[in-house]
Amino acid sequence: MFTGVATALATPFHTDGSLNLAAWDALIEEQIQEGIRGLVIGGTTGEGMTLTDEEFETLLVRAVEVTDGRATIIAGTGSNNTALSIEKTRRAAELGAEMAMVVTPYYNKSTQAGLIAHFTAIADASPIPLMLYNVPSRTSVALAPETVGELAEHPRITALKEASGDISVMAQMMAHVPEGFAVYCGNDDQILPYMAWGAQGVVSVLSNVYPNATVALAEALLAGDLKAARTWQIRLLPVIDELFAEVNPIPVKAALNARGFAFGAPRLPLVPMSATAEAKLLSAMEQFNEVRQ
Repeated sequence: MFTGVATALATPFHTDGSLNLAAWDALIEEQIQEGIRGLVIGGTTGEGMTLTDEEFETLLVRAVEVTDGRATIIAGTGSNNTALSIEKTRRAAELGAEMAMVVTPYYNKSTQAGLIAHFTAIADASPIPLMLYNVPSRTSVALAPETVGELAEHPRITALKEASGDISVMAQMMAHVPEGFAVYCGNDDQILPYMAWGAQGVVSVLSNVYPNATVALAEALLAGDLKAARTWQIRLLPVIDELFAEVNPIPVKAALNARGFAFGAPRLPLVPMSATAEAKLLSAMEQFNEVRQ
């Protein structure tokens, strides 16, 4: 397991919609050089639900090759079909993924008993550890703290990305998981309070754009330096606000393009960032860069 920052990588596309592997390689190398400890491929930020199996596998294999053991490779293998999630998790392990991040099944709106059965079936069949992904704003289904506590007893369910956005839920999660079970913040605007509650890091969107600053924030918290952590969190908040002004990953792709990474536009049903929102994002980035200097 990693401590610190894992980046939920955006996926780069050429104007014709094909994968831009040169941009992919460049972003991954920068991430590693800036101290990122984990890389998530094909998650929400990576537009995993619109990637073909071939594209997902291409990105995963390339990430394994470029990373060369320098960061933990985490594959987004969740879906609302348990059998498909099992198949994708097994395939990701064959291709070099060290962990699978599995989101709660969306649309089906499972009960807590169903969630336990779903994740247990995937874990039983998986050759690699699982990270549960709780993001009810995306799935309309929330993992209850008691459910996470029960699932955490499975030897291959070893982590949780908690992205409910509810600080009280985070506290309850920490009260229900056993010692040694890893919990990661899933919201960039809440890194400080989540890690103060005991999360050992963050799975971040922000770190696509500002890996060094995100690492600095997490490392301050791991070192118990709340003053430095508050400074970083406050400084980053204007950028974070604009990165989520429209649905992720629309803004982060605009930000990466502005930084010189050719990540292109998101795939339908997502569309490029509105001109007004993009102007605000770029302004926030410019102000952050000026402050850093």
